[in-house]
Amino acid sequence: MDKKKLQEAEWRDGHYLLRSNLTAGDPSVLWTRYVQLTQIESVFRSLKSELCIRPIRHQLEHRAEAHILIAFLAYCLQVTLKQRLLLHAPGLTPTAVLEKLAEIKMIDVWIPTVDQRWLILPRYTQPSPDTKLLIEKLKLQLPSQPPPRLVAQNRATKSRVPTIR
Repeated sequence: MDKKKLQEAEWRDGHYLLRSNLTAGDPSVLWTRYVQLTQIESVFRSLKSELCIRPIRHQLEHRAEAHILIAFLAYCLQVTLKQRLLLHAPGLTPTAVLEKLAEIKMIDVWIPTVDQRWLILPRYTQPSPDTKLLIEKLKLQLPSQPPPRLVAQNRATKSRVPTIR
């Protein structure tokens, strides 16, 4: 065993060494740029895996631009959630929170009326106790339930009224 090599390895243990051919300039700027590069790579991995936004071959330029905008907005929301988690729930990841919040579903309850119309009650499902706790920890609030609406039966039949049997 070479004790000198072992001591050198122990001295470097836990340190990160960045090797570059860019010798001109401040090394701290090089390190900052490298960290930004790793963050950008992480963003692209996140877009593909966590947000499930894959490249799409669009036929029209405005559709490609819309896809890029949606991907960017999704990323911004994810970064915002990540920062909020650092403040209020540091042990959680954005993916874990989104999976938990996915339990809350939006449904429409269709009730026929006596005057041949439909009363539609859009409602979200009540969150489980642990999801409620998560919402409280993040200092968020669910919106109030949407107001009911009435539609004529002929309009409802065009939109395919779901039936429960």
